[in-house]
Amino acid sequence: MTTATTGRQSGLGGWSGRTIVGVVLAIFVLFFVIPIVWLLLATTKSARDLIVRNPFAPGALGDLRTNWHQLFAFQDGAVTTWVANSALYSVGALVITLIASIPAGYALALTQFRFRRLLLILTLIVMLIPNTALVLPIFLELNTLGLIGSPLSVILPMSFFPFGVYLTYIYFSTSIPRDLLSAARIDGCSEFQVFARVALPLAAPIVALVAFFSFVQSWNNFFLPFVMLPSSDGYPIQVGLTSLLASTPAFNPSSAGTQSVQLPTLALATVISVLPVLIVFLFSQRFLVAGMTAGGTKE
Repeated sequence: MTTATTGRQSGLGGWSGRTIVGVVLAIFVLFFVIPIVWLLLATTKSARDLIVRNPFAPGALGDLRTNWHQLFAFQDGAVTTWVANSALYSVGALVITLIASIPAGYALALTQFRFRRLLLILTLIVMLIPNTALVLPIFLELNTLGLIGSPLSVILPMSFFPFGVYLTYIYFSTSIPRDLLSAARIDGCSEFQVFARVALPLAAPIVALVAFFSFVQSWNNFFLPFVMLPSSDGYPIQVGLTSLLASTPAFNPSSAGTQSVQLPTLALATVISVLPVLIVFLFSQRFLVAGMTAGGTKE
C-alpha cells in the first residue's frame, strides 16, 4: 500500500513538475515570439492599418511593396549603402579575426613560450571588460593614427576578439590528440605545417563557431561605429536605424516631411537589419552545434 501510494505521489509530482516547466517555457516562448510575429506582420501594412486593424491581422503584399520602395528611397538609397557598409565591416573584421584568433589559440594551447601564461590571463581579463569601456581609448589611439572616419576605424577594433582566442584555446587544449601532432613533427613537419595541415583541418567546427560569433558581434555593433564614423555615408545599418527612427513622425513629430518614414517602413528596416544574421545562422547551424560541443570531452 505504501509503495503504491509513493508511486502515485511520485507520478503526481513528476506530472506537476513537467506542467510547471511547460507553462514557464510557454510564457517565455510567447514573450519572445509575439513581438517577432507583430514585427513581421507590421511590414505588410500601411501606417493607418497598423493603428486601426488587429495587431496580428496579416496585411497585403501591395503595402509591403510600398514600404520596401519607401525604405530604399530614403535619402537617395542610404539604406543600401548602410547594408553594404555593414557587410564590409563584418566580413573584414571576420577575416582578420580568424587570421589572428585561431593561431593565437593554438599557440596558447599547444606551444611553450615565454609569457604564455601572462597572455592567457590578459585574454581572460580583456574578455571581462565591457566593449563600451574600450571605445574611448581606442578612439584616441585611432585618432592619433588619423584613421577616424575610415572603414579601418571600425574593422580593426572589431577584429580584436579575445573570446575567439579563448574558444580556440579551449578546443586545442582538449580535443586535439597530442600524439597526432607529435607524429607530424616526427615526419618532418615544421610547427607551422603541423598547425596548417593537421590541427587546422580538425578544428573546422571551432573555426565556424568563432566566425559566427565574430560576424554577429560585428554586424550588431552600434556604439563603436557611431563614435568612429562622423558621416552617415559610412554608417552600418545598425547606426543607420537611428536616422530612420529620427525621421519617423511617430517618434519625432518635427520630422514630418518628404523624407519622413512611417512605422511599417521602420519595421521593415529592422527586419532587414537582422536578416543576414538569421541567414548565416540557418546555413551554419550544423557547424555551430559541432563547435558548441567541441572540447566538451577530452580525446
